[in-house]
Amino acid sequence: MASLHHTPLRARLALKYAARVQEQFVCKRCLHQRQQQPAPKPWERFKAKQQTPFLRAFKTPDRLLLRTQSSAPSAASPTASSPLGALSQRITHRPPPHASSTTSSTTSSSSFPDRSSPAVGYFLLASAASVFGIVVFGGLTRLTESGLSITEWRPVTGSFPPTTPEAWEAEFALYRLSPEFKMLNSRMNVDEFKQIYWMEWGHRLWGRMVGLTFLLPTAYFILRRRVDKRMAGRLLGIGSLIGFQGVIGWWMVKSGLKDDLLETGSHPRVSQYRLTAHLGTAFLAYLAMLWNGTLVLRESRLLANPTHSLQSLLTLRDPILRPFRRALTVLAALTFTTALSGALVAGLDAGLVYNDFPWMGRPNLLPPSRELLDPFYSHTPSHADILWRNICENPVLAQLDHRLLATTTFSAILALAAYSRFSPATRALLPPNAKTAVRAVVGLACLQVTMGITTLWYLVPTPLAAAHQAGALALLSGVLVLGSRVWVPRRTFALVRQAAKLGESRAKAGRIRA
Repeated sequence: MASLHHTPLRARLALKYAARVQEQFVCKRCLHQRQQQPAPKPWERFKAKQQTPFLRAFKTPDRLLLRTQSSAPSAASPTASSPLGALSQRITHRPPPHASSTTSSTTSSSSFPDRSSPAVGYFLLASAASVFGIVVFGGLTRLTESGLSITEWRPVTGSFPPTTPEAWEAEFALYRLSPEFKMLNSRMNVDEFKQIYWMEWGHRLWGRMVGLTFLLPTAYFILRRRVDKRMAGRLLGIGSLIGFQGVIGWWMVKSGLKDDLLETGSHPRVSQYRLTAHLGTAFLAYLAMLWNGTLVLRESRLLANPTHSLQSLLTLRDPILRPFRRALTVLAALTFTTALSGALVAGLDAGLVYNDFPWMGRPNLLPPSRELLDPFYSHTPSHADILWRNICENPVLAQLDHRLLATTTFSAILALAAYSRFSPATRALLPPNAKTAVRAVVGLACLQVTMGITTLWYLVPTPLAAAHQAGALALLSGVLVLGSRVWVPRRTFALVRQAAKLGESRAKAGRIRA
């Protein structure tokens, strides 16, 4: 301990001795030059002491620069927010964080990253597959007339089914008060009621699971900053759409549980308007998940090799492909409209009239005009609403509209495929994966038309009708996947171009160092 206590004194004595020894070995010329130089003034010695690196770190203009940087909101490293940090950067010859790369400058303005993690893309695709399944299962629930078996909406407690005979009797007593039981199932017993109850309960439970399995990972990805700011907003929007979908589902079921919402003498069923809204919202949620999932994975794949990806994106943005991209946008809207018209057909049971194709009452292709614009469906004395009322409420006109839209969509798909094949410029610029997607869309369209005609011929059997509804969503998916391979979002193009420029600058800097 004593030796350690006297260590500074011994060190000073050793340094003073070394300096005296060094002076003994100075040559005569250097000693003469030292004697010729005037002795420094006291204030000069004080000024020289102030020129140390430690004190220079607190002086202007660096100090003023640090003040301006600290006043601006940034997420730079803490080493750049103090004079000691500036000193360490100067000593190690490191550039300031804001000049290192463009990526760091963007992350300094926001805590969200520039791009989303690929795990977010896979999560969205898995969620889309779950929504696809619940849409198909919902169609089966409607076709088996099980959707009105649960007459109450209990978002939390409704997750638990009846487990005792008394609980089943209480649930069956509620169903016996519904119009469907009074008009169609008055002879149903508890065991038969259980069959339709389990279908509707499974559909509702699946919907709750879709919401939970989407919202919980979404919260994780946002809190852990695994998504960019725009994608975070989109995830929250899709989550809100899922919750809104549950509200619309009960609003739809409610239309078939009250006598005052049903027309006199009509078959107990839900409102076709609410059914269309329910199915359309499910389609929108599914398409949003599918599009954003493919977008995240596409950006990740393109940014893996930005220089090569930039050339492919520039090819897709070529003006020669502009007609193809615009036609595909119109085709996507037309396919979605055709699917919604199918929801109207399902809500009106319009598939049970004129079960022939292409005729609607042999040998005519069209039904009589009095059946198309029937004044019975008008609600005003002047019949001002006769057109749109017949379109939305007349089963004959609803089926004709669906036939025309389906035929137009099928013809548009074939025309787009022919254009992509027989136009030399378009065929040369389309990437191979887009050509494969075009062929897949043509195959899905042929399958969907075949199932639609067969469903009509065989008076809407449950398996075929459910497959036809699934085919509509599959065709929409094919069109959207094709669009993801030829459409170039501005943000994606900007990210790839920025990454390509950054890679070129780094490569140039590496060549200069070499």
